[in-house]
Amino acid sequence: MTESPSASATEAPAACHVMAKPTGSVCNIDCKYCFYLEKEKLYPEKEKNWRMSDEVLELYVRQYIEAQDVPAVNFAWQGGEPTLMGVDFYRRAVELQAEYADGKEITNAFQTNGILLDDEWGEFLAAEDFLVGLSVDGPRQLHDRYRVDRGQKPTFDRVMAGLEILKKHSVEFNTLTVLHNSNAEHPLEVYRFLKEMGSGFMQFIPIVERRAQTVPDDVLELVGPEFDGRAKVSNWSVGSLQYGRFLCKVFDEWVREDVGKYFVQIFDVSLGSWMGQDASLCIFAETCGNALIIEHNGDLYSCDHFVYPEYDLGNVREQTIREMVASPEQRKFGSDKRDSLPAFCRECDYRFACNGGCPKHRFEKTPQGEDGLNYLCKGYKLYFSHVAPYMEVMADQLQRRLPAANVMEWVRERDRDRVAAKRQPGRNDPCPCGSGRKYKHCCAVTAGAPA
Repeated sequence: MTESPSASATEAPAACHVMAKPTGSVCNIDCKYCFYLEKEKLYPEKEKNWRMSDEVLELYVRQYIEAQDVPAVNFAWQGGEPTLMGVDFYRRAVELQAEYADGKEITNAFQTNGILLDDEWGEFLAAEDFLVGLSVDGPRQLHDRYRVDRGQKPTFDRVMAGLEILKKHSVEFNTLTVLHNSNAEHPLEVYRFLKEMGSGFMQFIPIVERRAQTVPDDVLELVGPEFDGRAKVSNWSVGSLQYGRFLCKVFDEWVREDVGKYFVQIFDVSLGSWMGQDASLCIFAETCGNALIIEHNGDLYSCDHFVYPEYDLGNVREQTIREMVASPEQRKFGSDKRDSLPAFCRECDYRFACNGGCPKHRFEKTPQGEDGLNYLCKGYKLYFSHVAPYMEVMADQLQRRLPAANVMEWVRERDRDRVAAKRQPGRNDPCPCGSGRKYKHCCAVTAGAPA
């Protein structure tokens, strides 16, 4: 997929999102579930050259801004671990952004494990108004289940120290929580902990990976959905119904106590879908192909979850980002998300909110034996069916220009009615109307109950 595309064959979208990985897969910790660490096999020279060069950085910044026909451009920095590049790398990035901005508003988001954050980082991130995503999987015992350092030691305390740096310097942050087979069993414990640590916006990312049963040492072990050899879901992956139950439990607390106070990405995206909007999250959009990643050496890939040789679109030294995003290969990658949807999904009541989910997870068969069903389908159906009544109420409130948080009062009233229905007083109990008479001599008569 590295042949030069015909710029006239297709048109570039008005905007695209390219997440930068300036260290590639190089990281200072060794998360057991990480799908990106093994990408180092794609770059054997990484031991000697793993940093994004100033040349590639400048090409990326200039081309990325030029590829946007919109007034605001968001840069996202991830890894690996982006703090390994040091603060000066990002100072240079900000200088280049200012140089090539051409009147566009520039913002930056930064995803980190938080371990290397110190006062220098805090001062820089605050001064340049970076939004920081902090990776944390819940309280200590759940976070440390898989998020360990290179010496296999827990990282929780060091992440919390990084959090304190962000708070000390008033850096805006949110949290990214990977849901795996362990922490997904403790939804309220995870959710309440994130609230306690001050996370106002939460992302819950389900980890689902398949491991090939037999592969050479230099071949990627975690395979894509098109892999037709022997592979099975990894033991750390979240279960489909386990994921759905996690979301339902968190939602039940959120919709009763926290609407408008705390924001959970998937709940916000779902509400948008119930209001008839296009999904703002790529996994639930009808098509994709506008969210790519750039590796440390300038290689551009179709998607963060498709960093495989066959999805390498080219290099910014040889082609522009706009050209590669508009290439027939990338446009087909995006439209295949819609065009390959099995009939089982096309006929689903929740297609409008799901659209088959991420193509990376479409490796199951439908009940009719058709390929392309999302591994998380059962979990998604459980979640969408559970939240549907609440989403309808919130959507109605917003369409009437009222706060979505009004749903909490609606829920409280419904809960009270349900409790009351379950607690009908006994014949000799005091009547709940407050008359002072026994129930059998009061409201039971008007209710038609036997005296």
